Amino acid sequence: MASSNSDKELEQQLQEAGTKLLNPPSSLDDLLPLLDQVENCLSKVEQSPLKSMQNALSPSQNALVTDQLFRHSNIDVKVAVASCISEITRITAPDAPYDDDQMKEVFQLIVSSFENLDDKSSRSYVKRASILETVAKVRSCVVMLDLECDALIIEMFQHFFKAVIPNEHCWDYHPENVLSSMETIMSLVLEESEDISVELLSPLLASVKKGDEEALPVAQKLGEKVLETCATKVKPYLIQAVKSLGVSLHDYSDIVGSMCQEISGTIEQKDVHAGDENKAEESKPAGTLSAAAAQAWHLPF
Repeated sequence: MASSNSDKELEQQLQEAGTKLLNPPSSLDDLLPLLDQVENCLSKVEQSPLKSMQNALSPSQNALVTDQLFRHSNIDVKVAVASCISEITRITAPDAPYDDDQMKEVFQLIVSSFENLDDKSSRSYVKRASILETVAKVRSCVVMLDLECDALIIEMFQHFFKAVIPNEHCWDYHPENVLSSMETIMSLVLEESEDISVELLSPLLASVKKGDEEALPVAQKLGEKVLETCATKVKPYLIQAVKSLGVSLHDYSDIVGSMCQEISGTIEQKDVHAGDENKAEESKPAGTLSAAAAQAWHLPF
């Protein structure tokens, strides 16, 4: 498929802006608009672009992970860089744009951009929200699991719930797209995890504790939605997590008690069933095989 004139124009703009980033201006007044320009160009690039667009993308992709930009001291520059890289992960998905070690650092930068998501007055709030949406849409949080970024994932969960607690910067709720992206990311992580640690469940359980005067109803609602969505996956780990945290079950919202009750009921039913099977086994004549043993030996019963 041939490139249209608009595609050629976009390629040229991206090539020029990316080349400038390879030798970035030292002035914030020049650097931040340049990063905005790059992000704007990247946002217009479709997934699986043509080879010519990939070539035009290359300077930006390389420049964004250089120390001059990636380890910049200014927080707004860091968020702008994270936002640009987030767009690149969207464009290259499902393939990662960098090697595993670089991707671990990319995710550290992305998660760090969520740290001040509670500050809606920040000039970088819109970019933080955009990064959040992109991570949810392209499921890049699943790659974090593949790279075993466990501590980083827990930190990300903590940032999400901190962002919905009121403070001097944020007394009203976030837009719905921000909350739904948080919910999607946390649900994806839980569903795709091989094992769910107490540390991972801890921020969720903290959000649904009763009598927490600091927490907004939206925080509790967010936690409950994630737990409800992932109920089947979370249930086997829930009772142990509640015990480990040393908080009474009655101090959590009803959904936690309900899930734990279902687990206990299932365990009791299994115990009763096992007891009945044991009694049946004891009443059999000596030498009679159980159904399971017969199947193991490929014998009829």
